[in-house]
Amino acid sequence: MAIHAIDAAILVFYMLGMVALGLRIGHRQRDLSAYLLGGRDLPWYAILGSIVATETSTATFLSVPGIAFAVSGDMRFLQLTIGFIVGRTVVAIVLVPLYFRGEMYTAYEVLNHRFGGASKRAASLLFLVTRNLGDGLRLFLAGIALEQVLGFPLPTCIGLIGVATILYTFFGGMKAVIWSDCIQFVIYMVGGAIALWILVSQIPGGWSELVAFGESTKRLQVFDFRWASTDDFSLWTEPYTLWAGIIGGAVLTLGTHGTDQMFVQRYLAARSSRDASRAVIASGFVVAFQFALFLTLGVALACFYERVVPRQFENQDEVFATFIVNQLPIGIVGITLAAVFAAAMSTLSSSLNSSATAAVADFLVPWQERRGRSIDADQLLRVSRRFTVAFGVLQIMIGIGASWVSGSVVSDALAIAGFTAGILLGVFALGVLTKSAHQRGVLAGMLCGVLVLTYIKFGTAIAWTWFAVIGSVVTFAIGLLASWGFPLSRSVTPETVEETTP
Repeated sequence: MAIHAIDAAILVFYMLGMVALGLRIGHRQRDLSAYLLGGRDLPWYAILGSIVATETSTATFLSVPGIAFAVSGDMRFLQLTIGFIVGRTVVAIVLVPLYFRGEMYTAYEVLNHRFGGASKRAASLLFLVTRNLGDGLRLFLAGIALEQVLGFPLPTCIGLIGVATILYTFFGGMKAVIWSDCIQFVIYMVGGAIALWILVSQIPGGWSELVAFGESTKRLQVFDFRWASTDDFSLWTEPYTLWAGIIGGAVLTLGTHGTDQMFVQRYLAARSSRDASRAVIASGFVVAFQFALFLTLGVALACFYERVVPRQFENQDEVFATFIVNQLPIGIVGITLAAVFAAAMSTLSSSLNSSATAAVADFLVPWQERRGRSIDADQLLRVSRRFTVAFGVLQIMIGIGASWVSGSVVSDALAIAGFTAGILLGVFALGVLTKSAHQRGVLAGMLCGVLVLTYIKFGTAIAWTWFAVIGSVVTFAIGLLASWGFPLSRSVTPETVEETTP
């Protein structure tokens, strides 16, 4: 193994502890609401911790320091957090109250009331496909990290992380997911803070030397006010400008935190709309602090590997992991690695639970109702757990399959998985902001959104921070134009539109 047995034991103990937590909470799960939504009785601070932990994956924990570590790196990534805070505030004011009207289980039930069942199923299916593809690939990245420290074969490492996550999600349901997210949030923040403290202590001159290094290399730059294109700059191809941060970050957050089932499910688990709104707004400020910590780590790593232990890296994403394994003392390595896998498991467990919820509420129950059948509470609980396992196995298979393709293919697939935010935001905007849009128009808008974003990703140099903006605008515009061009009969309502849709 690349790490000491004590550190490996800490890592194993952490994973077993998460499974034990799920078992402890799971024996009290007696109905579907308790399993999928934690009984709708979780405090706002638990929802807050879960939101932040869910959006922080292993890739975030290891890659964000690499942004500031790079030769031309800096802290301009923080400009995105301004947009994150703006977007979450809009989500809290406009969308969260919608989700508390009635007994909803998924975000896409709103679309059912506005447009009809086909729109709900299309949005939910888009979520399921992209979410499981993206998180299967994130599981692959987490497996690579475990492979490097334990020396086990990559498929085994992917399976270990996947099975541990399936177990505590299967038994504990949403309540176990949220409370384990909170624990994992504390673990990876503490792990990051410890790593930064040790880094600074190993730099001669400490903080003053680190600040001087950051200023001399321009790595402490936060704001980029450029907007007019020049020979060496284009607003549309540069991802880290103030305008891309505020506009792109806000629209991206409106899509992810406003329409993604993984986050909406957390709001529905809160005690009230007010608690959910408080949690989502506060999460923006916590994420800003979190990214500031990770980026400061990147600056410190650049200083360390330039002035203390000179070393070159081909891949900047490997720098933090290399420091953890080679420079941290025994015991601290285990804690920090536990933080790495805490970031991975928090995202994966949330993905499994939200996918199971979408499959049951958006597909299984309506299908049974159309057939004139009903499913009792015990059956729904059993089916939800089976879906949790099924999606977990699917993500493990995707993770193992990713090991057979090139890294560029994995990156491209992750980019495609990120298309959902803008497209679904456009769909929700059609439902909230217009009265003339109908189901056929919505489906046309979604299809065009996917096609346009695919072209932009693979056929242009437009920066990823603009993807959600473009996706939402295209989906909204095409959906509205298609609705105007092909109006439905006045006799058609959202409840009957499904029957008139080919």
